[in-house]
Amino acid sequence: MPARRSALFLLFAALIVRGAPALPGIRLIVDATEAPRRIVHANEVIDVQPGPLTLTYAEWIPGEHGPTGPVVDLVGLHISAGTGGGTELPWRRDLTNMYLFHCDIPAGVNSIAVVFDYILSPITRGYSAAANSSAHLVVLSWNTVALYPSAPHPDSIVVTPTLVLPAGWKYNTALETARTEGNSVEFAPVTLNMLVDSPVQAGEYVNRIDISAGTGIPHHLDIASDGEAAVQMPPDQVNDYQNLVREATALFGAHHYLHYDFLYTLSDQVSSFGLEHHQSSDDRVGERTILDPRMRVLRAGLLPHEFVHSWNGKYRRPEGLATGDFTSPMKGDLLWVYEGLTEYLGNLLTARSGLWSQEMYREHMAMIAAKLDNRPGRTWRPLQDAADAAQILYGARPDWESYRRTVDYYDEGNLIWLDVDGIIREQTRGKKSMDDFCRAFHGGSDTLPLTKPYTFEDVVRTLNDVAPYDWANYLNGRLTSLDAHAPLSGIERAGWRLAYRDTLDELEKDFEEVRHVTDLSFSLGATLNDEGALIDVVPGLPLARAGLAPGMKIIAVDGKVYTRDMIRDAIRLAARSSAPTMIIAQNGDYVSTYSVDYHGGERYPYLERITSRPDVLKAMIAPKAGG
Repeated sequence: MPARRSALFLLFAALIVRGAPALPGIRLIVDATEAPRRIVHANEVIDVQPGPLTLTYAEWIPGEHGPTGPVVDLVGLHISAGTGGGTELPWRRDLTNMYLFHCDIPAGVNSIAVVFDYILSPITRGYSAAANSSAHLVVLSWNTVALYPSAPHPDSIVVTPTLVLPAGWKYNTALETARTEGNSVEFAPVTLNMLVDSPVQAGEYVNRIDISAGTGIPHHLDIASDGEAAVQMPPDQVNDYQNLVREATALFGAHHYLHYDFLYTLSDQVSSFGLEHHQSSDDRVGERTILDPRMRVLRAGLLPHEFVHSWNGKYRRPEGLATGDFTSPMKGDLLWVYEGLTEYLGNLLTARSGLWSQEMYREHMAMIAAKLDNRPGRTWRPLQDAADAAQILYGARPDWESYRRTVDYYDEGNLIWLDVDGIIREQTRGKKSMDDFCRAFHGGSDTLPLTKPYTFEDVVRTLNDVAPYDWANYLNGRLTSLDAHAPLSGIERAGWRLAYRDTLDELEKDFEEVRHVTDLSFSLGATLNDEGALIDVVPGLPLARAGLAPGMKIIAVDGKVYTRDMIRDAIRLAARSSAPTMIIAQNGDYVSTYSVDYHGGERYPYLERITSRPDVLKAMIAPKAGG
């Protein structure tokens, strides 16, 4: 790495060691050689003092916004005096906090050995507590394999981690490697917070690609998958990710990391999600995402979104989410900034980098705008409550989602921040934009990985510094609104409007084919899987009025067995007839016939140009980094 960055790293390491107290320290060895069997073995030596001791398992995981630590998968726990082989110490779980374990340390004992196994889930729905391994790879989140003393702050605990991998496997991580011996890797000592913030990706098929793009700071795309073909990225895709690094650098104007690794895991055996970290991101998608153009388009925004989080979420973080530990409950009231602004900026970078065309960006914006504009749940649950209730909404089922609402501060935040961008441009006659806000709020000078908390007032103050306006009133209005319609003014300020037509655009076709769904949200008012099962039904729209509900299964339409094409044929035919569409549906063990009175034809969203206004959207998503 460049000399200046090396000096920064040495300073960072010195601060860690100098700032750490004599006690406690943790030497952690994780044996992942049985990861293909979905089990790993943890062995800790923890510095202690005689007397009562409480060990903690991380509960509130940064970036997951909830108490998602998978303590139920911690098994085989044994605690003994000394560094191993000493007297076994009895322990008891706390009766009110399942993440705490109590024991007593005898006189004269200054260290304990803690051993346990962690079961890797086979369930692919969820975040880092869900599936993390396959026969050929594993993604290790350190919070799942560490118990630590409760009293000290996580930043005051220094951990020396070692990871043992299956023979021949390679690894990638933001951690610094101290030494390797065979299939064992010892990493440089780090604070517990930084360890949890630095997952490891390892596997049999790994490809590491330099995408630093002349920034002077190492950036790598670390690809692991279940097969050799899946990790081979064509040069044009590599170029797009190099552009992503350039465009993010241009957007923020500074970095708050020493190096950055996209841990890009392609597997159908692990959970599919993205999780942000200061110097890396844990990005997981289907195995053929690089190879299949449809899958690639649908997941194109994942890496830009998680990359933006290094600035907006890790460096700048709402006070309520910047707890600094893994036990204090997080407050998600500003998630419309943490996630909503990140969604807006991530989508901008997806287009600016070339991962999406401008047409794809508009198609995506039309899809989310239409979904939010046809969501009855917004008439009772304001956006603020969707953020406040994040910790329970992340795990909500998909049935009645349109009535319940979900964590849609991602998409609604996207619309709001698009509008904010448009207002800034109007107020400054095109001289400033959200790019200026980002440089002021997230940029500044290059720093080490650190967290700078903020409040609602800090956001408003910076917006006013960029473009004076009644931002507090504007934002509060958006947060508390019970308007049945989504905030679409940003799309219109940008020179477009939400409209509907009777043909699917390419992004919607890709969505249906890859996700195996049929989306009739804006006509009959439902989404279905390939077998005709109703995933969600929109209250007030035709299928709901006829008495159908999520969980039912459509068997036949107008006397014909259900298929995706057939139900669309029926919608088109009903537009030329006054007769109702007759649907036979199964509800558990019972079958009934439902009369659906709908004659509006197929309706699919798109963005239509407002010719009387300039195309500001085109300027917003155009590349900014130059050649």
